[in-house]
Amino acid sequence: MVVVLHGCTQTADGYDHASGWSKLAAEQGFTLLFPEQQRGNNPNLCFNWFVPEDVTRDRGEALSIRQMIEAMVTRHSLDRRRVFITGLSAGGAMATAMLATYPDVFAGGAIIAGLAYGSASTIPQAFDRMRGHGGPSKTGLQQRLSAASPHEGIWPKISIWQGTADNTVASSNADSILAQWQGVHGVDAGPTRKETVDGHMRKVWCDADGNELIETYTIAGMGHGTPLKTSGDDGLGVAAPFMLDVGISSTRRIAGFWGLADASEPDLEKAPRRPASGTALLPYTPAENVRAARVAQPQPDRRGDSVKSVSKVIEDALRAAGLMR
Repeated sequence: MVVVLHGCTQTADGYDHASGWSKLAAEQGFTLLFPEQQRGNNPNLCFNWFVPEDVTRDRGEALSIRQMIEAMVTRHSLDRRRVFITGLSAGGAMATAMLATYPDVFAGGAIIAGLAYGSASTIPQAFDRMRGHGGPSKTGLQQRLSAASPHEGIWPKISIWQGTADNTVASSNADSILAQWQGVHGVDAGPTRKETVDGHMRKVWCDADGNELIETYTIAGMGHGTPLKTSGDDGLGVAAPFMLDVGISSTRRIAGFWGLADASEPDLEKAPRRPASGTALLPYTPAENVRAARVAQPQPDRRGDSVKSVSKVIEDALRAAGLMR
């Protein structure tokens, strides 16, 4: 199952339509869950990745999403070992929060134009981090990740996507996400290899056995949004605001990284190989602040006042960033 989190000002249905996740799920035979933010909780439909109470294990929005996952897995007898999560922007930042607080739940995650877990705990900090200003050190980020849960098992594999022309979420945030996850995966050295995929740079970090643990995609010239490839036999989705047709399908590539879909072979541009340094139950009622807007399954025969007080601050910042008009 793949959990998909939309960005600010978006809806679950709109993100699904543009990204092509439902089409790919029908082709490949996996289940989707689309949580959707409510305006009563955030007036601009952003997941509250910068509110500590919402990104703590078993609290707030993180708990809401966790409950939705449990309900789906239990109701439909899904494989608990193959649950994944992805998101764009604020949804990407919330995806990092879910991966940090529930690493025992997820086999993998993908963050598109998102931010590292624990990088901000207030609205002003959130906008500073989005612009690439300040934030915890690499050690601090890794400590926040380790402290977010009592996990001692295998950590989720991570896919990180970032556009070089993103003026909303600075590219340094992708570097912070990478740094945060290198520690738990034991791959602090440079990438195991580099590849050119559909004209864009992919870097991969592997363990000593060659298993891919972290990948990064740097999308040349792309602004703020989800990378799409809408045409061709392998095309998915449709272009829309913050859903950008740049000739590479993040949806298909992410699913391929997780082992959920086939992906065509990239043109290799090999880097010198560097050795890795080491490797409730039903019925669940999701909390009211986030609702399960949409659930998609493959066909059997196919492959308050406080809210108002922050509303103007968020809206002004989103307008300045070009996310609202």
